Amino acid sequence: MELKLAFIGFGVVGQGLADILVRKKKTLEAMRVDLRPVAISDTVKGSVYDPDGLDIEKALKKVSADGSLEGFDAPVKGWDALQTIRESNADAVIEATFTDLKTGEPAMSHVRAALEAGKHVVTSNKGPTALALRELLDLADKHRAQFRFEGSVMSGTPVLNLARRFLAGNEFAVLRGIFNGTTNFILTNMETGKSYEDALKEAQDLGYAEAVPDADVEGWDALAKVVILANAVMGADLKVGDVDRTGITDITLDDIRKAADEGMRWKLIGEVRREKGKVRGKVSPEKVALTDPLASVGGAVNAITFSTDLIQDVTVVGPGAGRVETGFALFSDLLEIARTLR
Repeated sequence: MELKLAFIGFGVVGQGLADILVRKKKTLEAMRVDLRPVAISDTVKGSVYDPDGLDIEKALKKVSADGSLEGFDAPVKGWDALQTIRESNADAVIEATFTDLKTGEPAMSHVRAALEAGKHVVTSNKGPTALALRELLDLADKHRAQFRFEGSVMSGTPVLNLARRFLAGNEFAVLRGIFNGTTNFILTNMETGKSYEDALKEAQDLGYAEAVPDADVEGWDALAKVVILANAVMGADLKVGDVDRTGITDITLDDIRKAADEGMRWKLIGEVRREKGKVRGKVSPEKVALTDPLASVGGAVNAITFSTDLIQDVTVVGPGAGRVETGFALFSDLLEIARTLR
């Protein structure tokens, strides 16, 4: 089974997938799956296309050494993202550009163009998935393509595939979890006696938090994941504006200490709940009892508890970010496409 791949965006996530393709070459051969990169288009690093296939290992080394694909040997160069999507012979497009929760662009245009061309799409980009999931799934169906987005919620930890495939047949009353590793790291560090400001600075120094950390600490990242879960798992049609959101910026060291005295622990919790036939979502800091599985999840780690009607509560814990972890989410989606096509 062969899938020709076009990388749209070749930053941390795209390179993470590329690295996995190199490392898992023999595994893929044993599985009789040929995931063959034919195109890379990146606004900073450049664009290359070879219909017969690119040497992805050489491309990785070139970008690592020079930060650019300039001088990389390929018959076609200079195409922008949309031209690469529409004119390359790729069967699947890896959309790995930056997330924009206001417009979804440029990823939204990339995903639409690929699906309209009948090409499968895999992405970890929360923008299109949170803003227009139903539209994009309908577009995929119309053009007999697949739109997969496992990495948009908990990176390489299999949440969506678990819910929709392996927990199929269950009714979900509540989906509740820790969906942002940066805030979980900060709150865990505050339990050691550090102030919010000191814990945030450490998160920034370690690369967990951006210089402007609002997407994490104000709850926007977790909100996007709540919307995706509500719509993908519970069949809702929530919009970003439908979800109540409160971040962790007002949590003080005194709050942390009082919770500990009560046998509880602060966590930024994202929740999707079905009540009286209606699905609601929220993101807010909550005091969680130490008996709750989510309470034991520390550091830059994510977790989710599925409350089901058949097997009660199922909790999954794993990494919610990272180069290889997110690359693995894309890799697993490509393998699912290959499996279903076979």
